[in-house]
Amino acid sequence: MESLAIFLETIHYPILIGFFLSALALALSPGPDNIFVLTQSMGHGTKSGLAVVFGLVSGCLVHTTLLAFGVSEIIKRSDALFFIIKLFGALYLLFLAMKVYKSDAPISLEDGKSAQKSGKKLFWTGFTMNVLNPKVTIFFLAFFPGFLFSETVNTVVQFYVLGLIFMLSATLVFGMIAFLAGSISNYLKHHKKAGLYLKWMQIIVFVGIAIYLFVSDK
Repeated sequence: MESLAIFLETIHYPILIGFFLSALALALSPGPDNIFVLTQSMGHGTKSGLAVVFGLVSGCLVHTTLLAFGVSEIIKRSDALFFIIKLFGALYLLFLAMKVYKSDAPISLEDGKSAQKSGKKLFWTGFTMNVLNPKVTIFFLAFFPGFLFSETVNTVVQFYVLGLIFMLSATLVFGMIAFLAGSISNYLKHHKKAGLYLKWMQIIVFVGIAIYLFVSDK
């Protein structure tokens, strides 16, 4: 209990809160993962959508592990290399913002009426989609290092805490999408500007996090 109290005292809570809010905003931004959850829920019901959600979120553990044990060593050995990672992260997020800016605003929804799979198969579909996507690893590398929240806690532990918070935020948002799939799809179909608003929200989030990463200290 004493070690837990010491751990809690070393945490910079505003950083964790900022990370959680950023992760929520990113999960809300339209992308292949939440669109897949939406279409599966529309076509096959909430349980199918939730199976995909749990698969996608579980895959984040793999990326978190790769990040924790790779970047932690770099942080320990070199401030210069950590600055390079931070700079890469900011530039990569600005690149993502530019890609979103150049993309079409409308959100494309398929009817989701493909052959229904079992919950287990849908879980592994979501898990595989996440784990085999190298862009997720790159994104974690760009996003996480700027949100280390303690000067004394082991960086591996900090990355796992950030990974769990990211997984929690994704579960909350994707789970909400699964439960509200019908209402969300009807809203998007009847409000043509919704895609434009979500597009600019995504751009603002990417640019805001990029600026934060660039000005943040180790």
